[in-house]
Amino acid sequence: MPAETPAPQGGCPAGRRSFVKTALGAGAAGAVLAGGGFALSQAGSGQAHAAGTADAGKVPFHGAHQAGILTPQPAAATFVSLDVIADSRKDLADLLRTITERARFLTTGGAPADLGVGAPPSDNGILGPEVPADELTVTVGVGASLFDDRYGLAKAKPVRLTPMRTFPNDNLKPAECHGDLSLQICGARQDVVLHALRDIARHTRGAMQIKWRIDGFQNAPRPTGAQRNLLGFKDGIVNPDVKSARETDRLIWVGDTLGEPSWAVGGSYQVIRVIRMLVEFWDRVSLTEQEKMFGRRKDTGAPLDGAVETDSPNYAKDPQGNAIPMDAHIRLANPRTPQTDNTRILRRGYNYDRGIDNVGNLDMGLVFCSYQQDVKRQFEATQERLIDEPLVDYISPTGGGYFFALPGVKDASDWLGRGLLGA
Repeated sequence: MPAETPAPQGGCPAGRRSFVKTALGAGAAGAVLAGGGFALSQAGSGQAHAAGTADAGKVPFHGAHQAGILTPQPAAATFVSLDVIADSRKDLADLLRTITERARFLTTGGAPADLGVGAPPSDNGILGPEVPADELTVTVGVGASLFDDRYGLAKAKPVRLTPMRTFPNDNLKPAECHGDLSLQICGARQDVVLHALRDIARHTRGAMQIKWRIDGFQNAPRPTGAQRNLLGFKDGIVNPDVKSARETDRLIWVGDTLGEPSWAVGGSYQVIRVIRMLVEFWDRVSLTEQEKMFGRRKDTGAPLDGAVETDSPNYAKDPQGNAIPMDAHIRLANPRTPQTDNTRILRRGYNYDRGIDNVGNLDMGLVFCSYQQDVKRQFEATQERLIDEPLVDYISPTGGGYFFALPGVKDASDWLGRGLLGA
């Protein structure tokens, strides 16, 4: 790699940093990498996840845990935050039953009900006469605001569920943060995801209202391995081993020894962060400096002291940061020490492209999504290590929220949130 003086701690050289901040404003230029939003060392390729799909692209709906967490990431996703407007606790229960019923049908596929020629069609029809399963998953979470005094749920709130914290360098827009419920809808194709969103919205009208939404997509591996984010680097190379029950019980699932309400066992804390990438400025940075900021080669994804993307960086042999700088993203996000091993998270990131903003700049970036057993111990500990890393000059977290992904639906008579509502 050609020699070049590395960027100083905290970002790009003073001249360019001044230019970026003048052009975009200090709030955007100093925005933090949300929650290790590119946590290349923390997370893993969606393609490497366990829990395969069943026949004809069907992902099993029933189980102790919801699908869409350990499930391999398909190509398309939408992340939706919703305000619950149901009038009563009974209406909230009816809402969750309805979401369960629709998700069960949509993820299984089949022919929509025929309501007769005089009635509106039961299905929007964008997928044709038969609804394909097409790797669809619907994952439902609850936000801290659902546990206010509206439905008498305050005593049932998951112990570690709070509103999303604002970190230094964030540029959050209040209208795009938090929510009573979250829907993560993933599928093999965008039309399948949009069909599911419209179906659920139709059947729950009057009980919940969309607050904010962002669509995501997975890039094809180029040439192989993990997908690339929109800064051009391979994104999500290392994740916990989801084939190991020991790993998932230690890092992802809420168990019965953590002081959580009994209904929450089998769930997981979900973090969603919308991270805008300031690509016009990133594209002017030298390759050497880009690689030093990430700690990885751009072409292969390998750590700067390795040969292939799956190599583990050897920090013990590089205590001064001569190969991988001490403030490189992968080194901060996952120092690979015994003390930080239990801070690892499971990532399911998606790229996004929302066109342009109101001054004509490209609006694209990463929908960071992670699952973990404890937000403070895992996500927030990782994020704190990333405060003021060099990448903060080129990314701007703008929205998101903390949610608790409900335990799974055990069988055809069960429904999401049944334990929470004591039904």
